[in-house]
Amino acid sequence: MLDRRHFLTVLGVSSVALATGGAFAKTALPKVVVSKDPNCGCCDGWVDHMKAAGFSMEVVTTPEVNRVKVRLGVPDELASCHTAEVGGYAIEGHVPAAAIKRLLAEQPHGKGLAVPGMPVGSPGMEIPGAKPDTYEVILFGPSGQTTFARYHGASQI
Repeated sequence: MLDRRHFLTVLGVSSVALATGGAFAKTALPKVVVSKDPNCGCCDGWVDHMKAAGFSMEVVTTPEVNRVKVRLGVPDELASCHTAEVGGYAIEGHVPAAAIKRLLAEQPHGKGLAVPGMPVGSPGMEIPGAKPDTYEVILFGPSGQTTFARYHGASQI
């Protein structure tokens, strides 16, 4: 049974949470800075996917994306068409927002996540009528590379 003091405390905390839009219940996602080639349209699709997932995005259009990859330590075999930075991690290619959110929550030891190549059905690579690929999201860093998640198109498996 709630006594008067506990009731007023709960009422006060609830009022503050409502007034702040539930700020206590959710944490703002960090800004993602993505570097992309000016001629790549699929990168725009990935940016839209990330925005829809709640990330704020800064897009840097540059023909020198490879320099960004080198600076962030992205292995050549994991390269894709765009490279992003978020929360101190590198994000290479069409990594699903859900995997990035998990990365930021768990903060594993590594440099970042990558989806090598451009798998059909990955965020930004949706092709109407095409069968989606199954692909891995790779965690890479000083300790090597490991599978962080597996997806079939937009669905984690």
